[in-house]
Amino acid sequence: MNRTYRLLVFLTFACTLLACGIEVIEKPEVAPNKALALPPAPLESIASDIESKQRFLTNYEGITTLSGSLTSAGSDTLANLMTLWSEAFQRLYPSVIIQVTAAGSSTAPPALVEGTANFGVMSRPLRDREIEAFEQRYGYRPLEIRVAIDAVAIYVHKDNPIDSITLAQLDASFSVTRRCGSPTDLVRWGDFGLTDEWQDRPLQLYGRNSVSGTYGFFKSVALCGGDYKNSMNEQPGSASVVQAVATTLSGLGYSGVGHSSSGVKTLPLLNKDNVPILPTSETAASGQYPLSRYFLIYVNKPPNRALTPIEREFLLFVLSAQGQAIVVKDGYVPISGSVAATERQAIMESS
Repeated sequence: MNRTYRLLVFLTFACTLLACGIEVIEKPEVAPNKALALPPAPLESIASDIESKQRFLTNYEGITTLSGSLTSAGSDTLANLMTLWSEAFQRLYPSVIIQVTAAGSSTAPPALVEGTANFGVMSRPLRDREIEAFEQRYGYRPLEIRVAIDAVAIYVHKDNPIDSITLAQLDASFSVTRRCGSPTDLVRWGDFGLTDEWQDRPLQLYGRNSVSGTYGFFKSVALCGGDYKNSMNEQPGSASVVQAVATTLSGLGYSGVGHSSSGVKTLPLLNKDNVPILPTSETAASGQYPLSRYFLIYVNKPPNRALTPIEREFLLFVLSAQGQAIVVKDGYVPISGSVAATERQAIMESS
């Protein structure tokens, strides 16, 4: 690669970062390592209206050599993101082997307790009983690391004329308990005010199965802790929810915003002032969108003791500018620089 071409690449990257309002903080150089070939990656898809002061993400430096194996268990929603992170990390360290298992967030806590996985990957926080089971085994809590931001989007078929929905209407559609305040059950599209051929069409509900963190998150927030209707069609994966709605004219479903497709329409949620809020980078990062959440990685880290080098470096890579660029590539929202700094400090404790 000649000097002129390298200069053009550098200038293109620098301009991309400035356009996105991202500041990359350089650290002192480390010993050269031919394996660490991944360049600083631009976060080109981040909305420019996110405050730049929230975006202080450091470049990943790495260490000279690293080998060994890692295993992760948990969220199906994060399956692709974990795979992308793993592939990029293995390009840096060819001697590292990473196995990703993604059968649902509920499979992460027992894997951590039994020691069959280094990382428990979850789209919801650990429940009290899951923390208790870990504490009974080890005498301390697992370390929780925030790694990305997601928004659970509400999907209808692309030809559905509905233009927005409230949380109370969501609850009345999906729940038998209606704890969010709706006085009546919603079973047809006419109950939303649709007319003509839509008036008598019954809702066909699609959601995740009970081992999914998205299932639990939606139950807690959108259903106000209530119970799902038996008529909801539980799907084994996040993408399958969207696919089902895309092929069902009267479908209504929920899934991660990163799984949107051309066959569906994403409904904005009306806030208390009846302002429609779409799940965007800005509204998810600020918390304006009510169904936004952190993606989490849990790891078994004893107090005042260091993680293994391979665990530490993988998590530091995930929290870096390069790791968060992969978050954007997969359709999710990167964490803020302040959150990344907090999580790095927890990771590096006693390292």
